[in-house]
Amino acid sequence: MTRTRAWLQLLAGVAILLVLAWRLGTGAFADGLRLVDGRAILAALAIGLLTTAFSVWRWWLVARRLGLPLPPGTALADYYQALFLNAVLPAGVLGDAHRAVHHGRRAGDLGRGVRAVVLERAGGQAVLVAAGVLVLLAHPALAGAVVGDPGRGLGAAAAVLAVLAAVAAVCAWRGLIAAKWPRWHGAVATVAADTRRGLLARNTWPGVLVLSAGALLGYLALFLVAARTAGATAPAGRLLPLMLLALLAMALPLNVGGWGPREAFSAVAFGAAGLGAEQGLTTAVIYGVLTFVAALPGAAVLVFRRRSALTAGAAEDGQVVGERAH
Repeated sequence: MTRTRAWLQLLAGVAILLVLAWRLGTGAFADGLRLVDGRAILAALAIGLLTTAFSVWRWWLVARRLGLPLPPGTALADYYQALFLNAVLPAGVLGDAHRAVHHGRRAGDLGRGVRAVVLERAGGQAVLVAAGVLVLLAHPALAGAVVGDPGRGLGAAAAVLAVLAAVAAVCAWRGLIAAKWPRWHGAVATVAADTRRGLLARNTWPGVLVLSAGALLGYLALFLVAARTAGATAPAGRLLPLMLLALLAMALPLNVGGWGPREAFSAVAFGAAGLGAEQGLTTAVIYGVLTFVAALPGAAVLVFRRRSALTAGAAEDGQVVGERAH
């Protein structure tokens, strides 16, 4: 079921991108790659460092409340590596899964290490969803345009794919729960206890809220850089609700390394706001490129750790050979 769901997510993300290319052409995608310049790259690296620091701090706070050690330097390296893996692998969450397992094994409690990452991510998503709901309530016409989008059909296509992905996920979870309910019954109580202590406690949730809001502001700032790079001249106050809606769309479980719903909803939202669907798509493509740039330090972490592991392995092999020679 898990493999089937992963393939459905991948195919849905690819389908959204194909619909966009069919409806709006490939020019917006090409512009999104062509317009990225040195200033945008430097801004992406700087903003990426800031948002990653906020996220690492949030992870450290949750892990500490759960009684898990998490050195800040190691946490920063782990988070950057996870961001890079999320960007280059399908589904956009495999890096976080690796981060959770790695931390759990290092801390000596795999289950709690995984729950610390899940709770940390849940705190950030909760703030994003709350902000998105406020935007939709403040701009009901925009919400209607995204769902309907009668002119181009992009919002309808994205909505249909989202419903299909949600149905597939529910079916998969129902089958999984039915098969493993005896074991899951006890796990639910453990998860609830860790949630109360690691996320909802009075000395935890205010920090998680502030750090998540700071990270969200960083994402919006990077989206604004992408919009300006794409040539959007509208005031920031007019662009930010559209950008927040695009970020909310990224939470849909049908992306390809983050690509798919973000581009569709950006095109629809910009078109509904009178800014042009093509410019919305170009902005989203540039944002995708800049988020990849912001995650590139994770590639350096991955390479460094790989080389260190190979060096340590070679040294160990050499020591074994030397001992045998004696």
